[in-house]
Amino acid sequence: MKVAFTTSGDHFDASLDSRFGRAPKFLIYDMDSETFEIIDNKQNLNAAQGAGIQSAETVARSGAKALVTGHCGPNAFRVLSAAGIRIFHSDAKTVAAALEEYRRGLLPVVDGADQEGHWI
Repeated sequence: MKVAFTTSGDHFDASLDSRFGRAPKFLIYDMDSETFEIIDNKQNLNAAQGAGIQSAETVARSGAKALVTGHCGPNAFRVLSAAGIRIFHSDAKTVAAALEEYRRGLLPVVDGADQEGHWI
């Protein structure tokens, strides 16, 4: 199973980005093969609108079935939920720390948007 993490870096020690739609990158970790890929999301960093929807579509296309992030807006939440992607909240400082929390089952499942739209 693949898990997406919001980040600004290219490795596990990079910061976990608290924003979903405007996260600079997604680290997609494959739990089965223990490999990862980085997906650039910079086209949504300064989008006037639609960043959450476009980011959610990107994560869905990656094959991820779970997302670990700090916050998620209503439009992104709807798209992710419709794609069958479970959303988990983390305040971890790094992707590595968030992955460890995910593996240990310590992250709460997000059952709704926790930010208004257009959060920058």
